[in-house]
Amino acid sequence: MDRVQKLAGGSIAIGLAVLGLKFAAYYLTGSIALYSDALESIVNVVTAVVALLAVRTSAKPADANHPYGHHKVEYFSAVIVGVFIIVAALLIFREAFLGFMSPKPFDPSMEGLLVNGLASLINGAWCWILIHQGRRSRSPALVADGKHLLTDVMSSVGVLLGVMLAAITGWLVLDVVLAALVAVNILWSGWQLMRESVGGLMDEAVQDDTLNRIREVISTNAEGALEAHDLRTRHAGRMTFVDFHLVVPGEMSVSCAHDICDRIERALRAEVEDALITIHVEPENKAKHTGIVVL
Repeated sequence: MDRVQKLAGGSIAIGLAVLGLKFAAYYLTGSIALYSDALESIVNVVTAVVALLAVRTSAKPADANHPYGHHKVEYFSAVIVGVFIIVAALLIFREAFLGFMSPKPFDPSMEGLLVNGLASLINGAWCWILIHQGRRSRSPALVADGKHLLTDVMSSVGVLLGVMLAAITGWLVLDVVLAALVAVNILWSGWQLMRESVGGLMDEAVQDDTLNRIREVISTNAEGALEAHDLRTRHAGRMTFVDFHLVVPGEMSVSCAHDICDRIERALRAEVEDALITIHVEPENKAKHTGIVVL
């Protein structure tokens, strides 16, 4: 099991622990806002399970039915996570509406607030680890899980402050309002996550800074060729696909052209981790005099 899979598995354990703490906080206080916070933790556990399945599937090598690998499954998992986030938000809206129609007193006990605060601290530390390691490993599933936990932490902090304010002022409606605000925050998180995932499924190009580095690497390592054009890039999970046309002199041997391609591929893989590169070699009469100039 690689590092990404271990982190995904760790998210399940952390999610279950936080879920238990948040429901304990709700049991101790009876606060609808804290109940909404606990409901979101159920989604955290589900998304952690989905993320683990996604990273395990994406790690499988290419096969006859999937010659380009299984990397895109991480984007599908992120979409599924977004759906679960939206479902959780709707459940919280329901509880907030019922609480608004029939306000109930709650007990903002110090024990309950401390338990919820401990759960938020655990979530905060773990979401930082997931986002940092997910970006380092280029795992959309881990980054998605970490970003969702980050919204959970932010809403939890707001809920804690609001519940304490409701207890001090005696305004019970604040508890309901906070629950509704948590739901709005969750909805926004789900929308952002699904939008990013759909971009990956639609084969969006790499970011401009990465694209510029790729162009520079090709330009400085294609000595002997004339130009490179029709450069295309896309992401698929941790993989970066790069393909372009390389124009060489018509009298150049296949062996020499192959050596140039090997040199470019080595340089690109050193610059862009997990790159899958396809180079189409063309004779000089196919030159477009546009694209990448060989230095």
